[in-house]
Amino acid sequence: MRNEAVSCAEADWSRETPQKFWDPGRKLMRCIRRYQALEGKAGVGARIARRFWTLSHEFWRTVTRCDIELRTDIGGGLLLPHPNGIVIHPDVVIGRDCLVFQQVTIGVGRPNGSGREVPVIGNRVNISAGARLVGGSPSATAR
Repeated sequence: MRNEAVSCAEADWSRETPQKFWDPGRKLMRCIRRYQALEGKAGVGARIARRFWTLSHEFWRTVTRCDIELRTDIGGGLLLPHPNGIVIHPDVVIGRDCLVFQQVTIGVGRPNGSGREVPVIGNRVNISAGARLVGGSPSATAR
């Protein structure tokens, strides 16, 4: 039995650590995190490392059939236990310690005059298999 405190203010980064050799969801997230950590850094080493993580991302993206762009704003601790068929628009914001199951689409809704509406997912949100989240606020998509 683990006796660890859960913080409401900080992400549980251990959720994203690969647990075994074949752990596609966590390995995909590792590629995204490493690429984002290198963004904006200059130098040949950073450029080579970004290229490596981009290629690794493409590999895991193909294996999982999961479409999450490298620059997507994702809070720490995102868990993808079955990452097959997940599609997340690059402008979506996802809070920390969320859980997303297979065949989930999080994307753009209809424009309402102010541009494209994308969802903002809060902290500690679980999204079940097959869910479709499109658009921004309920008032923008209720028309």
